[in-house]
Amino acid sequence: MASRPPFFAKWGEARVKARRLNRELDLLRFNQGVILSKLDLPNASPRLADHEFKVFSQFGEDGILQFLTRVVPIAERTFIEFGVEDFSESNCRFLMQKDNWRGFVIDGSADNVKAIRRAPDFWRHDLVAKQSFITRENIQALLAESGFGADLGVLSIDIDGNDYHVWQAIEAFRPRIVACEYNSVFGPVDTITVPYQADFQRTTAHHSNMYWGASIAALAHLASTKGYSLVGGTSTGLNAFFVRNDLVDGNLTVCTPAEAHVVSLYRESRDAEGKPNWLSGDARLKAIAGLPVIDVVTGDTRPLA
Repeated sequence: MASRPPFFAKWGEARVKARRLNRELDLLRFNQGVILSKLDLPNASPRLADHEFKVFSQFGEDGILQFLTRVVPIAERTFIEFGVEDFSESNCRFLMQKDNWRGFVIDGSADNVKAIRRAPDFWRHDLVAKQSFITRENIQALLAESGFGADLGVLSIDIDGNDYHVWQAIEAFRPRIVACEYNSVFGPVDTITVPYQADFQRTTAHHSNMYWGASIAALAHLASTKGYSLVGGTSTGLNAFFVRNDLVDGNLTVCTPAEAHVVSLYRESRDAEGKPNWLSGDARLKAIAGLPVIDVVTGDTRPLA
């Protein structure tokens, strides 16, 4: 058998070194998170942003969930998270690694799910990865495959589109804590969401990349109908957190949407050619003005103003 050309041998060695380096970096991040979580133990502030720190989450959600799972009694250390991509960036990964939670994650990409199953976390922990494009029609059946009981520890929703509609469709689970991404551009007052489309994708719904999801007020309204209270959000205006009403006590402060809402500063907008154009502030809302939204209180569909 002919030997492989030197280029391929070097490329293979580089991949091995890169994987080893990533594992070492993950270990450093994990140990840093353990230290930060211990330093936060005396901190009794009910303001969620005061507990933020990032290990594997996008922003400060790791620290917030460490705080919430400390003050909210958890019967079953189980989480379900969808929209995780390859799980390298995730709201619940640190819970799994540090506190030995069991997890069920869903992503629409087969390649992402393969990457999750190849990672060391997959055999070191009780983690199941499911490949599926989530809709409100299939979410109940998908979550049933987790095998978890209704009294779930944490549910994390991040699908950049039908978040409101999918959470609304979940009836078989009563998670103790819910983290859900909201669209800060929609503002703190209007109870609005994008209309439901089973095949909704943010990148194709509108070239701006700004037309997706629901406002924090819409999610708070939905939460109240399901028996949950809004207890705050990240300081970056990305995720809102909800706790089941029977578990809210003096360690938490129930917020109005206006109190929890933060104007996001990250810039993800695109021009008509799909290139970043770095819109910020009200310019982002102007880019999607006139597109249809649903008022979840009245049920009316109207143009976004």
